[in-house]
Amino acid sequence: MSDSTTPRVLVLSGEPPPGLGALDGRAELRLVTEGRLAAELPAADALLVWEFATDALPAAWPDAGGPRWVHTASAGVDRLMFPALVESDTVLTNARGVFEQPIAEYVAGQVLALAKDFAGTYDRQRSRVWEHRVTERVGGTRAVVVGGGPIGRATARTLGALGLRVALVGRTARADDPEVGRVHGFAELDALLPEADWVVSAAPLTEQTRDMFDARAFALMKPGARFLNVGRGPLVVEADLLQALRAGQLGGAALDVFREEPLPADSPLWDAPGLLVSPHMSADTTTWLDDLAAVFVDNFGRWRAGRPLRNVVDKKLGYVPYATSAEGAHR
Repeated sequence: MSDSTTPRVLVLSGEPPPGLGALDGRAELRLVTEGRLAAELPAADALLVWEFATDALPAAWPDAGGPRWVHTASAGVDRLMFPALVESDTVLTNARGVFEQPIAEYVAGQVLALAKDFAGTYDRQRSRVWEHRVTERVGGTRAVVVGGGPIGRATARTLGALGLRVALVGRTARADDPEVGRVHGFAELDALLPEADWVVSAAPLTEQTRDMFDARAFALMKPGARFLNVGRGPLVVEADLLQALRAGQLGGAALDVFREEPLPADSPLWDAPGLLVSPHMSADTTTWLDDLAAVFVDNFGRWRAGRPLRNVVDKKLGYVPYATSAEGAHR
């Protein structure tokens, strides 16, 4: 680690991120690429993983222990759950607080797009075809949102504002949640799926949630139900989803995340009936990079002052526990 009173902060990025000027004079910022990461990490006090899709960190992690603090500019931390980091004393934080409402708005937009057949309207416009049609109401329909953290909660609130009846499913059941009233546990999901018109996957990727939406789960859904995934790609067995769409078991789907990204041009998902594909953009707004930097700058000030950090990841669970998200419990 650095012996200087000014902490050495590595920034894993090919280009300088915006919004870090507030750290001038407060930190020694060193921009590093994946190729230099292993050489630079042993002397680092902190690491900002700006290139959050990287898989370089496990191989680059020092044998003698890494930096005291690692922050990722993402909500998901599954790429950082390698044993050396999980078992170390390094504090891991994420960018919770930036993505929740944008993702909730994306989900609401896709629900409306599927119910109102916007894709069909656009197709007819391009063909100059005037064809009157009727569409569906979303008010009064039932949605199951899987993921009890801030993204799932924001999604539940937003869908509720459209008049949907929403059941929120999280890792731990709560009968008297102060924000949403009732949170169903994962064990209740099988009983909820047959009644849902909309199923939204917004869970973190853990060993418990990996592949949770498979042929069995799709078979439990009512005929014609729609499925949306804004969580992580490996939550879904894509071949099973494709089969459910082709067989007409599901009435449609929207995916913003995939097991392989970018989605290969020859993937059959591009042509799946009733599937809306977007390139992992549900959280990205015109201000998102500045917002990501602001979260890190705020946490840096807390770190230097010895105050509790925000968004501290429970490395055994693989996510930030909701009860501690507002003010992390670690330094």
